[in-house]
Amino acid sequence: MKKNQFDLEHLKKIADHTLSYAKKIGATSSEVEVSYGTGKNISVRLGSLETLEINRDKGFSVTLYNGHRKGSSSSSDLSIQSIEDTVDAAFNIARYTAEDPLFGLADKNLMATNMKDLDLHNAWDISIDHMIDLAKTCEAAALDVSQKITNSEGASISSAEGIFIYANSHGFMGGYPTSRHSIGCSVIAEEKSMMQRDYWYSSARHVEDLQSVDSVGKLAGTRTLSRLGAKKIHTCHAPVIFEAPIATGLISSLVSAISGGNLYRQSSFLLNSLGEKVASDQLTIEEDPFLLRGDASSMFDDEGVATHSRLLVDQGTVNGYLLSSYSARKLGMQSTGNAGGAHNLIVKTGSQNLKDLIQTMHKGLLVTELLGHGLNMVTGDYSRGAAGYWIEEGMIAYPVEEITIAGNMKDMLKQIIAIGNDVYKNGSKHTGSILLEAMSIASS
Repeated sequence: MKKNQFDLEHLKKIADHTLSYAKKIGATSSEVEVSYGTGKNISVRLGSLETLEINRDKGFSVTLYNGHRKGSSSSSDLSIQSIEDTVDAAFNIARYTAEDPLFGLADKNLMATNMKDLDLHNAWDISIDHMIDLAKTCEAAALDVSQKITNSEGASISSAEGIFIYANSHGFMGGYPTSRHSIGCSVIAEEKSMMQRDYWYSSARHVEDLQSVDSVGKLAGTRTLSRLGAKKIHTCHAPVIFEAPIATGLISSLVSAISGGNLYRQSSFLLNSLGEKVASDQLTIEEDPFLLRGDASSMFDDEGVATHSRLLVDQGTVNGYLLSSYSARKLGMQSTGNAGGAHNLIVKTGSQNLKDLIQTMHKGLLVTELLGHGLNMVTGDYSRGAAGYWIEEGMIAYPVEEITIAGNMKDMLKQIIAIGNDVYKNGSKHTGSILLEAMSIASS
């Protein structure tokens, strides 16, 4: 991040003053996060600039405890007066909230002490004009795929940098700069008055890890073109492949079901699953907080608790939950360093690519798009609108649309036959395409 008034040392001073002032007015313990970020985003459509956004954000949030009472407040003004006013507001809130004996900071002995650099920041020194040129190149590459691609929803380029500090009254203080850059494109194809759209994008912490603008555009165009001529299909029960970008949603559902908030509220289809086999032998998930340049890499969680690498799911068996300090106390357990969520979930893949999975399936549905939010977290019942391709004799026969796929997550996890090596890495969950034994498929 370019040198500015909100460098790491300045944020540390703000955090120090916040904790000192909170103690002065009577807080028994407190925690604070201070952040500063900049970003720019442009989008073009049909060769012309459509949007240009430049932002600078400041953030300050404090949570303090008055015994077993808790108060939180936040501000975007980092002046000393505003900081003290915000702390006062949090303290006043704490006076009126109900007591909870489980409120409080994470245990002091769990605080992170190792602060290894995970290479999470890479400045992209790029001008607005160059960003516009790149977006135009990306969109042109998509439009050049075929004359049937007649319109565009646009191409975009974004770049953001940030820096933050988290500190608490245990004496913990940690923070680091981060970055995130992305390229995306979405176009529309038309044939016989029928239109289809699709997209592609690439995101990474380091610019050099991004796909080229040409390849993003070409892939967006190719995917869109392949959806022309989409049909409906008859209601059936058949094998289903979730393409890698969509398969991340299955992993997210599993993660939600073994996360503390849903567990202690008894709103999970995987209650009491620790040590239990909940999925097929094919599913092994590693949590790796120390992945260099990882989307969710960190040496500590949102409460300062040290993170750890672990096998979250081992050949279908749940080895651990995802717990913050509060959810851990509710369950009579210890924080797993997951306040704020999971850290880089890496799904173990097999030796087959997507083409191999399609041949293995022989006949069924390849899902490339899902619509709606159709998971009941309590029962595991799953139903989503979908689009993709119908497979016959191990090959794509034709695109399909306006269908619904349904099942129950408890069954779906156990029916995983294979996981492809076409790993999708545009996020914190890295997985290949996932082949399921069977789901109900209905035409709308």
